Amino acid sequence: DRKRLTSQLITEATLLALWAVKTLFGVKVSQVPSLLPGLLAAALLAWLSVWLSEFIGVSLMGFEKTPISAVMVAIVLGLVTGNLVPLPTALKPGFTFSVKKVLRLGIILLGIRLSIFDVVRLSALGVPIVMLCIVSALFFTTRLNKWLRLPERLGTLIAVGTAICGVTAIVAAGPAIDAEDEEVAYAVAVITTFGILATLLYPYAAHLMCTGDAVRAGLFMGTAIHDTSQVTGAALVYADVFAAPRALDAATVTKLVRNVFMAAVIPLMAFYYARRMQNQGEFVGKKTNVTKLLPLFIVGFLALAVVRSVGDAGVNAGGQAFGLWDAVTWTSIHQFVKTWAVNFLVVALAGVGLSTSFRMIKGLGIKPFIVGMGAALMVGVVSFFTICLLGTLVPL
Repeated sequence: DRKRLTSQLITEATLLALWAVKTLFGVKVSQVPSLLPGLLAAALLAWLSVWLSEFIGVSLMGFEKTPISAVMVAIVLGLVTGNLVPLPTALKPGFTFSVKKVLRLGIILLGIRLSIFDVVRLSALGVPIVMLCIVSALFFTTRLNKWLRLPERLGTLIAVGTAICGVTAIVAAGPAIDAEDEEVAYAVAVITTFGILATLLYPYAAHLMCTGDAVRAGLFMGTAIHDTSQVTGAALVYADVFAAPRALDAATVTKLVRNVFMAAVIPLMAFYYARRMQNQGEFVGKKTNVTKLLPLFIVGFLALAVVRSVGDAGVNAGGQAFGLWDAVTWTSIHQFVKTWAVNFLVVALAGVGLSTSFRMIKGLGIKPFIVGMGAALMVGVVSFFTICLLGTLVPL
């Protein structure tokens, strides 16, 4: 009976684990072997990056805490390796899994860093900045694109990618406006290029422009950098280099606010193009499923923030977190979760570097990059001045 019970428990635990993996990552068990090589390569590069950052900063330079960000090392090593070393194609599925799924798991776990009240406050500060940046990017980019006489849909894709959610927004908007595959690929190449540059440069620019204010720097990076992975990477660099974890909190929440706007902007773009093409007697845009544009990892992030708030409330009231853990144990639990959140994010950013190929931009021409650079600069300027204005009205 005991053996049968043990066997049953193991079976149920295995089924529960498989269900959790499929629900969280959307991966079938049969797909796991194809993901492991690339995922292990990204994890190995992440581990090497952490070790190098500590070795160089502490052992060689003599600092008590290394000033070299493991995320920065992971991105640079990934870019160098991915573009100079011919990597097997079998690694690509694992890299993609790291960039998309592992990144989202890391962001979900970051929710344990904040109380739900901090999330609401930072969201309220981020909404007006995000709205102004989105409107400015869409208006300016489409005008610049028209002036350079590039395909209208290409300009729209670059504008959406710059304003909202990088590659994810481009891929979602492409079918909505009947964009050609080549236009989607061009827009992704432009956004990836400027996003990587921003990831490497903006942490230091934000520190100078915001005079060391971590919240303002986080708001700037959360609105001025394109993709979710790039925002998270830049914020982690800032947090590591300037010992300012609040920048990571502000950047993450602000970027999640931007992601939510995707569910409103892309259907509006689809409606605009459908009406316009109908008037010209051409195609009718495809219907957009709004529910698929709502990033579910945002719900996970908020859920972890609620868990942190409820646990802290129990401890602060002189009791135990959830009636189970005392203050010391509860602190060790959320510190453990935060550590693994950062570990997952370093793996994801290593995947970003490894999967970014600059060979894909050959033959693209200079005009799309002028549009991309103009859009990136416009969003950065609008973000900075809006934060400055907001700072005079609301204490950050």
